[in-house]
Amino acid sequence: MSDTEPIPKAMPAAPSDPVRAQVEREYSGKLARAELKGYAAQAGINLPDGFTEYLDGSKLLGEDGKPSAEAMDKALAPFKPKNPAFPHLAGSGPNRSGGPLSEPRRVSLDVRKR
Repeated sequence: MSDTEPIPKAMPAAPSDPVRAQVEREYSGKLARAELKGYAAQAGINLPDGFTEYLDGSKLLGEDGKPSAEAMDKALAPFKPKNPAFPHLAGSGPNRSGGPLSEPRRVSLDVRKR
């Protein structure tokens, strides 16, 4: 730039800014539902048909107006597999072998002496 060129004045806000903000508000719910489907697929969760259509997309948004991972975790919590409250009891029940309370060995009727 040369010293003789005038400094440009600040441009007024574009008239498209309010329209852009309205479109973002309008489609942010749809974006959140789409991201929820993607998040569920990554977690290996199969959502029921039509589940996302019944969700309020605005509840999946954070304070900044963008999809929130925390809100999606809450929405998907009922579909996540739950871990059992007790450990797997390998060797218990009829499959156990040995021990003081093991069942007596059964002998086939064909093998018994008559």
